[in-house]
Amino acid sequence: MGNYKSFGDTKFVPNLPKEKLERVILGSEAAQQHPEEVRGLWHTCGELMFSLEPRLRHLGLGKEGITTYFSGNCTMEDAKLAQDFLDSQNLSAYNTRLFKEVDGEGKPYYEVRLASVLGSEPSLDSEVTSKLKSYEFRGSPFQVTRGDYAPILQKVVEQLEKAKAYAANSHQGQMLAQYIESFTQGSIEAHKRGSRFWIQDKGPIVESYIGFIESYRDPFGSRGEFEGFVAVVNKAMSAKFERLVASAEQLLKELPWPPTFEKDKFLTPDFTSLDVLTFAGSGIPAGINIPNYDDLRQTEGFKNVSLGNVLAVAYATQREKLTFLEEDDKDLYILWKGPSFDVQVGLHELLGHGSGKLFVQDEKGAFNFDQETVINPETGEQIQSWYRSGETWDSKFSTIASSYEECRAESVGLYLCLHPQVLEIFGFEGADAEDVIYVNWLNMVRAGLLALEFYTPEAFNWRQAHMQARFVILRVLLEAGEGLVTITPTTGSDGRPDARVRLDRSKIRSVGKPALERFLRRLQVLKSTGDVAGGRALYEGYATVTDAPPECFLTLRDTVLLRKESRKLIVQPNTHLEGSDVQLLEYEASAAGLIRSFSERFPEDGPELEEILTQLATADARFWKGPSEAPSGQA
Repeated sequence: MGNYKSFGDTKFVPNLPKEKLERVILGSEAAQQHPEEVRGLWHTCGELMFSLEPRLRHLGLGKEGITTYFSGNCTMEDAKLAQDFLDSQNLSAYNTRLFKEVDGEGKPYYEVRLASVLGSEPSLDSEVTSKLKSYEFRGSPFQVTRGDYAPILQKVVEQLEKAKAYAANSHQGQMLAQYIESFTQGSIEAHKRGSRFWIQDKGPIVESYIGFIESYRDPFGSRGEFEGFVAVVNKAMSAKFERLVASAEQLLKELPWPPTFEKDKFLTPDFTSLDVLTFAGSGIPAGINIPNYDDLRQTEGFKNVSLGNVLAVAYATQREKLTFLEEDDKDLYILWKGPSFDVQVGLHELLGHGSGKLFVQDEKGAFNFDQETVINPETGEQIQSWYRSGETWDSKFSTIASSYEECRAESVGLYLCLHPQVLEIFGFEGADAEDVIYVNWLNMVRAGLLALEFYTPEAFNWRQAHMQARFVILRVLLEAGEGLVTITPTTGSDGRPDARVRLDRSKIRSVGKPALERFLRRLQVLKSTGDVAGGRALYEGYATVTDAPPECFLTLRDTVLLRKESRKLIVQPNTHLEGSDVQLLEYEASAAGLIRSFSERFPEDGPELEEILTQLATADARFWKGPSEAPSGQA
């Protein structure tokens, strides 16, 4: 992963001088046992770990940052060209990386490398092998290869083969078989087939998913981070979510767009509250709506997951550390933040990510909507744009896709939490229901202010999709006017700059709801029609951060940074087999516990894994030649 935040994509450096850390490392037991290896590793990464050279401060492309999804010489223009090439060959970017080399005459040559166990070996799968060849695209040579991360994926496949013996039903067995094929061959189509069986496996007690899933860390927004989780169902909270699912078809009708912009048929999904046992990835989310494949979501459905023990960590708030709220809001906020967040996550995942239709023309020229009768509610005209075969939401909207979709889902949550039926499902009525609504909206506008931490003024860019989305919502509600939301700069009791966020709860329905309704409808229409130009103009307009009055957001950003609270860490347990019994190994909630949890995760093959990772990094090091192009981003 590199020393880059999972939430914000900025670099963090050790809180001690480089020389002291070097003494700690070289004085360790590992260094005594393997002196040359440890010195070699430190020599390779020591300077990079501490370097705050501008390009190494955050993830990005070209001069804007560093990433290992692309070779160090790739720019945003290269990423766009590669995406167009992938679209032309109906290849997904999810499990790929892009490497560019330049010949003596300055002509670029591109390698698209698929992650797989197999490299150039013969294969039974023509689906992938037919794509493994050289191409000429817009005057540039492309080569599609595979075998990226082969030794690690071989380990994954070996464990999935063992897991097949414990499949609880045929859906799980077929799911595992398709995952194995996907990781062996480098086939996203096989992973889609596995995901189809996963969707059909309703209500398992132990839930899991694995693959190249979320695209937040790719600066272009198309490549997936490899992640996986295992979690156990929380039956009490899941019962509430099941009631929400039962009402979903009716609640979808409350959303502010015409029925023709909704899926042709609502495919009843699973929605469970899970307690995470293990979540492997750069960060652990509070909720998930997967799979991310648009074609499956439109025709097969999806699953919703709320991660209860992750939410519990998010709930934990000390009054004295609660920033930017009025004193008389703090106790109410602490009391209702947890319950309101349950409601928001439920609506966000099920009816946010789970709603809306994409207008598509398939490879045979057929449309999934009636060109004659479907009318754009924003223009009053027939539909003028749509998704062509091979195009997806991520590939078309690329750099804004993740944040735009999170904004749409968050807006759905705010909008539908006003519906009495939703609050009754979660057990809230009367004054309690009104408090849940108020705190949910208050939490969102406060989050919009806190989001400024994740904006980089020097590069004019946002580093975190969810936080950009919350800032956009704050802007929409501020624009609504009439005193609905106000942000007032103040001076804290410590004499330093501070601020207060106020939400007029009496105007949530009369002012806030209509503003959100208009905005949400525009978001959905532009998404459904694949109108990238319109979508960018709308979204990037609201996401612009300036120091213009009355809010003076750049000045407020300094205050937010001054008052920011440390991000919470989640220490995960490990499991250990003793005969046929599974032992749960838990660790103390501290930095030391976190380190022990990591170091004891793979006790049998840890050294082998470390050797594999070192070999892979060394093999690709030439693609990041100088210190400004070093592979210190995520793997």
